[in-house]
Amino acid sequence: MTIRVLIADDQMMVREGFSVLLNAMPDIEVAGEAVNGREAVTKVRELAPDVVLMDIRMPELNGIEATREIVAADSTSKVLVLTTFDLDEYVYQALRAGASGFLLKDASARQLADGVRVVAAGEALLAPSITKRLITEFSKLSETPRPMSGAHAAYGDLTERETEVLVLIAQGLSNSEIAERLVVAESTIKTHVSRILVKLGLRDRTQAAVFAYEARLVTPG
Repeated sequence: MTIRVLIADDQMMVREGFSVLLNAMPDIEVAGEAVNGREAVTKVRELAPDVVLMDIRMPELNGIEATREIVAADSTSKVLVLTTFDLDEYVYQALRAGASGFLLKDASARQLADGVRVVAAGEALLAPSITKRLITEFSKLSETPRPMSGAHAAYGDLTERETEVLVLIAQGLSNSEIAERLVVAESTIKTHVSRILVKLGLRDRTQAAVFAYEARLVTPG
């Protein structure tokens, strides 16, 4: 099954470079390009790509707002944020807006392709090992507690085991690691994860991790 990608970046060299690298992969196809956030939103609606490589700093509409509009439109496209610095404060804002992960612009061809594949599959960020460090760092940027939304208040609807799984997701564990920790089958964990996402109205594991921190189920550090 071919993964269709939209590349949104205002730098032509970045778009062309990523296009060459991704089109060289047998399971990935670049479906289109966008030069700014506004065009990215329009092309997601037209092309329905599986993954959007989204630069944060773009004219007309930045990557954060573009991501927010894509998510608000209930698009099935997953957004993978492109950034120059791995501790860019805007990355956390993008995750809050609904991005499924982030990727450094100087990533190798293998890292780029693997990142696209992982996000397309609904996994957290680029690898579970990154989740804890990233969410911990950017949770610290939220200086004032956010009011509990209806979704956040609804975590009480989770069963005790589902809450336990949610906390482990936020701590950066993969399904297999959670299964080993809880001494259950990995298929059981997958079922728990699916139910968590449905009950909380979340798109993927990344949003589940962000939710756990913002709902104070897990604290940074």
